Amino acid sequence: MLAIRMQRNGRAHLPMYRIVVQESQRHPLSGRVVAEVGNYNPNTKKVVLDKEKVEFYLKNGAQPSSRVARVLTGEGIKLPDWYKAPTQKHAKAKHADKLRKNQPKEEPVAEGAEATEAPAEA
Repeated sequence: MLAIRMQRNGRAHLPMYRIVVQESQRHPLSGRVVAEVGNYNPNTKKVVLDKEKVEFYLKNGAQPSSRVARVLTGEGIKLPDWYKAPTQKHAKAKHADKLRKNQPKEEPVAEGAEATEAPAEA
């Protein structure tokens, strides 16, 4: 199965990505690339795509990664109907009842109220 994914190149702290079509079993840096269909610069947000190649591989079943899918939709390329976007994961607190925001609020006690309550109890 083919995958459309990003392959990082560039130097330290200055990434550049090539958008490549590759066998999904291979590591992105393996070098075995079926086709290079574009590139992406995250610093300038510049995207260069060969739209005809991308549409060709999508029609033939290449699965885009989640980040590539966002880039493709941003460039106006319609994804196939069979593509399912990954669901957003939401973190849950392990002990939500111990959080300060979930504790019952204590009522502030005024100084005058303390003085009147003390003799009443004694």
